[in-house]
Amino acid sequence: MEWKGRKASRNVEDRRGKGGALVAGGGIGGILIVLLVAFLGGDPGVILDQLGGSSGTTSNQSYESTPQEEELAEFVSVVLADTEQVWTEVFKEEGMEYVEPTLVLYSGSVESACGTAGAAVGPFYCPGDYKLYIDLSFYNDLQTQFQAPGDFAMAYVVAHEVGHHVQNLLGVMEDVQPLRSQLSEEEYNKVQVRLELQADYLSGVWAHHAQGMGYLEEGDLEEALTAASAVGDDTIQQRSRGYVVPESFTHGSSEQRQRWFKKGFQAGNLKEGDTFNATDL
Repeated sequence: MEWKGRKASRNVEDRRGKGGALVAGGGIGGILIVLLVAFLGGDPGVILDQLGGSSGTTSNQSYESTPQEEELAEFVSVVLADTEQVWTEVFKEEGMEYVEPTLVLYSGSVESACGTAGAAVGPFYCPGDYKLYIDLSFYNDLQTQFQAPGDFAMAYVVAHEVGHHVQNLLGVMEDVQPLRSQLSEEEYNKVQVRLELQADYLSGVWAHHAQGMGYLEEGDLEEALTAASAVGDDTIQQRSRGYVVPESFTHGSSEQRQRWFKKGFQAGNLKEGDTFNATDL
């Protein structure tokens, strides 16, 4: 992706090295992280353990980053700026106003309006404070653990979380949240899958416009599709458990995540991304 020397977003909050207090319970906000916004659909038990910690202190140790990490921080800031430009224009075309989110860079653990989470959660978006949270070490996980290398793989991650922000602005999150108490776990999992696939579609919409602005390089689309496949529920479960349990999916299969990203990339608009009424996911 062509990004060096381009405008970076001003909506970046650097909390690396500051840590976050692990608070007892986690409350409704903590449940939102578990149920709605963890990018990878990580083990809820791990997340709840983090939310259930009893410590009320934060770490303020000095943080020393590497030159490679600083370059990655600059990269995600540029990607965020691109999403701001794209979604401002798309919302304007629809007669709406886009409210820009904030990207929080953290290391280890972080506090949000949705509770406190550690790096094991993966990148996530919190609808309560309009912020997306990323521990930059996830970039290494993409390359090594998930075999999804390339800068555009990380760009896809940022765009996916911004997709959740777009859903929040459109009222989708507000519609989904009450269903948690109305549906069985298996039925609510299906709702979560539709939520996540729509975020993948929206990340594809961003990629469509980024290509139109001349920012994509050869191989970028393939990097995004590889990343989408790597974080599919079936791929993650097969790797971690050795078998797949479709009724427990919360983010969609690798094929579904790739397909909805591609659909957004081809369409470039909001109109064709209604996963909630789609008969074929």
